[in-house]
Amino acid sequence: MSTLKINNEKHSPAETTLNLRKNMYETIIVGVDSSEFSRAAVIEISNWIKRHGGKAVLVHGVFFDQEEFGNAPEILEKRVQLGKKICYQTKDMVMSEFGIEVESLVCEGEPPDVITNIARERDADLIVMGTYGRRGLKRMLMGSVTSDVIVNSPCDVLVVKKPCSECTGEYKSILVPFDGSLFSQNALNRASYLSGISKAEITVIYVIPRYEEMLGFYKSESIKKRLWDEAQKIMDMGKRIASKNTASIATEIQEGQAAEQVIETARRLKNDLIIMGSHGYRGVNKAIIGSTAERVIINAPCPILIAR
Repeated sequence: MSTLKINNEKHSPAETTLNLRKNMYETIIVGVDSSEFSRAAVIEISNWIKRHGGKAVLVHGVFFDQEEFGNAPEILEKRVQLGKKICYQTKDMVMSEFGIEVESLVCEGEPPDVITNIARERDADLIVMGTYGRRGLKRMLMGSVTSDVIVNSPCDVLVVKKPCSECTGEYKSILVPFDGSLFSQNALNRASYLSGISKAEITVIYVIPRYEEMLGFYKSESIKKRLWDEAQKIMDMGKRIASKNTASIATEIQEGQAAEQVIETARRLKNDLIIMGSHGYRGVNKAIIGSTAERVIINAPCPILIAR
């Protein structure tokens, strides 16, 4: 059961509130392999657990194509043993550097399927994946482990985008793209919780689409005013939600392409975390390629938390 409960019964979207237990993330699944991307994710979440509690389960998926390697079954065993070695070394590092005991699982199957299935079985609250910035994620994302996990995850997903030396598990400046949808409300609720436990500053951004570019119409002053009035109403909704969760926010209204404005704002404000809803802003869905969420995940200068 998720540790962050959104209660919308008999309330308008603007009246969404939090029902929090002690720790937002109690059971955390970490996808691991032999890469530095994976090591960064492990270090990031180990720092988080040391501060806030929780239990990590390291998961390594072993892919084996029976048709391709049917005549060489020893390949599967070699991969299983390699996975066990990776997990053993990672567990040893976490214990020696952070004093934290973690569990590990090595399972046969496609890595994204293994990770999401274990998350369901363990009723996990968070999945953590790692990558270094744009190039690494682009190479991984298209039809790969990271994108498949994001699309199919039953819980929040944290994509860690920074080198190991910068992984502190601490977030002091959070950016939340907000469009008033329930999905973006979920993201703002996560940010409000993090602000409560770490005194993080929250900036909520709404991007007014340039409809004239998409639809070819002339934007008169009256239309422009209407769009800005609507934007202000959405920001007011964000303030009410944050206030109900005893958090305060700064707001920004931009105009243009949503992903570009979110990325540029994160760079300008030097945010150390972006929290996005799993949908909204044409976000993560089965057609993830080309979505706003995907472009933010690929190009953002900091980690991204995808809130379910």
